Amino acid sequence: MSWKACMTREFPEAVPQDRFVSWSYEALHRHGFRIENTIAFACVCRDEITLPLVEDIERTWGEAFIFSSLGGMPILGKTGFLAAQQHAPIEGGRERYVYYALPHIAIDDRGEFGIYFRLGREKPSHACGALVAFHHELTSRSLQLALDPDDLEQSFLKRHLLHKLRYGDVPDLLSLTKIAHAAILEELERMIQLTVDPTRSDYGVFTGIQIHAPEGRHFVWPGAAYVVKDGKKVSLPGMK
Repeated sequence: MSWKACMTREFPEAVPQDRFVSWSYEALHRHGFRIENTIAFACVCRDEITLPLVEDIERTWGEAFIFSSLGGMPILGKTGFLAAQQHAPIEGGRERYVYYALPHIAIDDRGEFGIYFRLGREKPSHACGALVAFHHELTSRSLQLALDPDDLEQSFLKRHLLHKLRYGDVPDLLSLTKIAHAAILEELERMIQLTVDPTRSDYGVFTGIQIHAPEGRHFVWPGAAYVVKDGKKVSLPGMK
């Protein structure tokens, strides 16, 4: 089966990455969000192959505040979230933010998920490497959950993911990536509730899974998409 067929089977709503970003801008523009009055926050994995998504976000919204960590888990905490908000433009007495938060996965030309061929390396590598490492601990029954001061981001990532697993479950990498998306969305919304004042701020949320395909192509499977304006949450219509 070709990689396109495999991707369509597992991520039927996936769209080209630039289209996902442009659609999100158009959707928020209808609610008064513009490049001049909004700041974007980008939370993706630290992997260099995720950077084209950040670049698309910055081409659309201007310079973004980067939330990124291993696996795309937002672990910068209240200090980081509050600091980012203080960089927002103020228009009409209100601030406007747009949050993008996505884990990622690769697919090779044979349709195998998790495999990525990097320039200058003969053997394939993985994406997402942090999720692959966690998956290896699960399959080898060697899961380490103590907070490792030499590996803080991976420690926090594993703790968030484990809360989404039933005891004894060992999901494959594709399933684990979808679980990571759910965990990232949950943590993002928790931190928004802790730090955003809806009496003075409006915001949009866009999540999904970034997919790295052969020939340098990047796609996004859309997840959550909504805006909170004047304290009221409105779901945004899907892409056509």
